[in-house]
Amino acid sequence: MTRHLLTLDSLGRDGILANLALATDLKSRKGMAQNAIPGGRVGLIFEKPSLRTRVSFTNAAWGLGMLPMTLGTDELQFGKRESIPDTARVLSRYLDALVIRTFQQSLVEELAAHATIPIINALTDDHHPCQALADVMTFQEEFGDFKGLRLAFVGDGNNVCQSLIQAAGYLGFTLAISTPEGYEPKAEIVAAAQANCAVNGGAIELGHDVKAAVRGADAVYTDVWASMGQEKEREERARIFAGYRVDGELMALAAPRAIFLHCLPAHRGDEVTDEVMDGPQSRAFDEAENRWYTEQALLYALITGKDRLPE
Repeated sequence: MTRHLLTLDSLGRDGILANLALATDLKSRKGMAQNAIPGGRVGLIFEKPSLRTRVSFTNAAWGLGMLPMTLGTDELQFGKRESIPDTARVLSRYLDALVIRTFQQSLVEELAAHATIPIINALTDDHHPCQALADVMTFQEEFGDFKGLRLAFVGDGNNVCQSLIQAAGYLGFTLAISTPEGYEPKAEIVAAAQANCAVNGGAIELGHDVKAAVRGADAVYTDVWASMGQEKEREERARIFAGYRVDGELMALAAPRAIFLHCLPAHRGDEVTDEVMDGPQSRAFDEAENRWYTEQALLYALITGKDRLPE
């Protein structure tokens, strides 16, 4: 059966831990493992703008000896010029894997249902599993084990938040989420993660009190208040989320060893201040770098079915 990354449920606890171990190995090699998949080909589709995802996956593929091929959305026109099942079948004849950054989760799932190559979700409106893997790698580099750790997520219960919820359920850390009313993550994603926490430890906490979420946290995470596709809501969201800005005063409530995380791009002065973003607690750029290695590990494992590089 072809393996995909649609959400972190595609990996589960063992798959996430295997990804982190392989990513750590790849990072020690500076991403250079060109004997791993020599002559391989990976397609990259971006229906949403991309900087980190495009460059990190290109680096990841090239470092494995693969050819990264960016496919223009004008040529594809999913469901218009050609059906999604037919597109999946054709690309499966040309490529070894397909990475897609799009709006609807259902599109990624439909591609996976008809492809015979791995489909990797590089972001949808509901999930951002590639980001969550880089996040937990950064968390692991800082603290080692996940048990007993507390991560506060402040802001919108968006795709990044929902993938972090799944990560917490599998890895057993506590995720304290503080959002404005009406901007909570999806209840079914929370419920599934809470069931996993019952097995693996940790907890998912929901609330609207920012200070309560951050107090004593080992890491504080935020994201933009208006994601791609929500630009018309920017002014309204700026008013609603004004009390959810991460500044020095809020960070002071976290544990003394606390780090700051952000998936980027950051809207400085909105969800985070310069003093935090550029301060000694920030690991946002380490987190961005780790996208390279966790994605490289994904490509290798999904294509080859192995979780260790050849000797």
